[in-house]
This record gives sequence, C-alpha cells and structure tokens, in this order.
Amino acid sequence: MALEIERKFLVINSLFKEMAYRCEEIRQGYLNRLPERTVRVRTLDDNGFLTVKGKNKGAVRHEFEYDIPFEDACSMLKMCEPPLVEKSRYLVDYEGLTWEVDEYHGSREGLIVAEVELPSEDFEYKKPPFAGKEVTGDPSYYNSNL
Repeated sequence: MALEIERKFLVINSLFKEMAYRCEEIRQGYLNRLPERTVRVRTLDDNGFLTVKGKNKGAVRHEFEYDIPFEDACSMLKMCEPPLVEKSRYLVDYEGLTWEVDEYHGSREGLIVAEVELPSEDFEYKKPPFAGKEVTGDPSYYNSNL
C-alpha cells in the first residue's frame, strides 16, 4: 500500500526561486473532495495523472497515483468540481531532500506553500531558509480545500 508522509510549510520569502532546479506548470481538479478520500486529476506540463488519496492522519495518508493520457486528463478536468487549482511548482534540493514549492495563481494568487515528502514520520530534516510556519494537518491548506 502506498503511503505519503509529507510536511507542509508557508513560504516566507522568494529564495526558493533562486534555489530551484526546475519549474512545472500544474492544473488540477477534484472529482471527489470527501475528507475520507479525494480523487484528483492533474496535468503537469504535457502529462496527465489520476490520484486517489485517503484521509490524513497527521503527516501520513494513503496515496495512489497513476499516469493517464494527457487528453483524458484535460477532458476529466472539465468534469471536476470548480474551481480548478492552477500553480507553478518549483523543485528545490535542500539537505538531501526535494522540496516542492507551489506558487498559486488566480483566486489563490499570493499563496505559496512548500512541501517535503519524508521516508518516515520520525525522519529528521532541516527546513530551508524559505520555509516558515508549519501547516501540516491544517485542512485549510489542503489542495482539495483551496
């Protein structure tokens, strides 16, 4: 069974842009937003994905993600509950971990959140200089609620 162990932080400055080795454009929507299980459709550049996530238990939850044809993902996005989430994702290597920094667009303009996936819940890590207050487990920062 696939588990996602993730910590999430508000971003306090723009250093992540200087530190990033890649930037991706993401559009995503939700076919289901129930807290017990969300079903997300995403396009990332020219790729499509379908993701099913279970309910959060702190920083841990079940996650299953599958590649789907880009054209199918675009069609499914039209079926999603509004609004769609649009963001630029910056990838930053820091202290041996890859941090994903999401800069939101549209109605969420100005929100910037950094996430890091960890190999275990008790894994020790160092926050990069752009990461501020931790918001892991705060439902107001779940993409499905944005």
